[in-house]
Amino acid sequence: MTAPRFDAVLVLSFGGPEQPDDVLPFLRNVTRGRNVPDERLAEVAEQYAQFGGRSPINDHCRALVAALDDELQGAGLDLPVYWGNRNWHPMLAETVATMAADGVRRALVFATSAFSSYSGCRQYREDLEGARDAVGPSAPLLQKLRLFYNHPGFIEPVTANLAAAIAGVEADVAAGVNRIVFTAHSIPVSMSESCDYEAQLHEAARLVMDAAGLADCEWDLVYQSRSGPPHIPWLEPDVNDHLEAIAGAGITAATLVPIGFVSDHMEVLFDLDTQAVATAEAAGIELRRASTVGTDPRFVAMVRALIEEQVSAAPPLSLGRDGPWPDQCPDGHCLGPARPAGAGRPAEGGRRATTVSVSPRQAATR
Repeated sequence: MTAPRFDAVLVLSFGGPEQPDDVLPFLRNVTRGRNVPDERLAEVAEQYAQFGGRSPINDHCRALVAALDDELQGAGLDLPVYWGNRNWHPMLAETVATMAADGVRRALVFATSAFSSYSGCRQYREDLEGARDAVGPSAPLLQKLRLFYNHPGFIEPVTANLAAAIAGVEADVAAGVNRIVFTAHSIPVSMSESCDYEAQLHEAARLVMDAAGLADCEWDLVYQSRSGPPHIPWLEPDVNDHLEAIAGAGITAATLVPIGFVSDHMEVLFDLDTQAVATAEAAGIELRRASTVGTDPRFVAMVRALIEEQVSAAPPLSLGRDGPWPDQCPDGHCLGPARPAGAGRPAEGGRRATTVSVSPRQAATR
């Protein structure tokens, strides 16, 4: 199989610090133009200090790049795989310059974000255009691959990870004693109003529950990692407040499924494995957590399938009622909210909301 239209693949991610001296410069990159004081960044830096001043996200990207390279070679696709980040080395513009020097003229881009939102989709498209502008006329054309929230190569490994997390306690899930709680990064309500983020998360969670044979069981969708002034509305409920709420309703165990994330990086290790675990322990809830998809072979094969849609007109795959997301997002979709001073996502790892109103209910009713 050959690739007549494209001659490379670019994996595009958020980036993260790899040593303590990287943390503050990384955070300044993340918050550039948002007037976030260094005092606030120092607070966030303490989260990284708990993990040796290093985020695992770059290691996850290295593993994904290596696995994808093997997958493409095995499928006869002679497409070198590059990697660039939004906020830390290898910086996207540097990678695009390397691609240009290597003679790459047209490349497909896989962004490590499954769902629609400004920060998870449109901003990556803006990053690609900014990198091309920085490189100049020699920059390759960069085409972002479509969203994959309902692709079987995403849903199947999430389902398998949920099954592994509840192995031995399926009866508790069916009895409603162990609640399945899907988590995703919160975004400002004003941002959510211009995209299908919430609807896509609900659909993906529903598909996972159906595939796991748990369609009749209760489950919830909650959010984590919000940041910015507390008077700015963000999607709720917060995972910590939700755990306290279901404990008050008599639930004694919960299983977290971080469906909004593709790897176990800081927002999983700190916000869930540290903060949420402490909240659950204090509330008297036994907490389990499903793994993210990482480099599951089905997920890597999904990236290859998305590429094949472009290079060989392979049919687009999807599960559920939505159908495959279009290659080009609709006009006006995923617009960003107005940003007051100090607003915005401070880092790869966030913090719990200061004030959240929780109204727990079965998300499947939506």
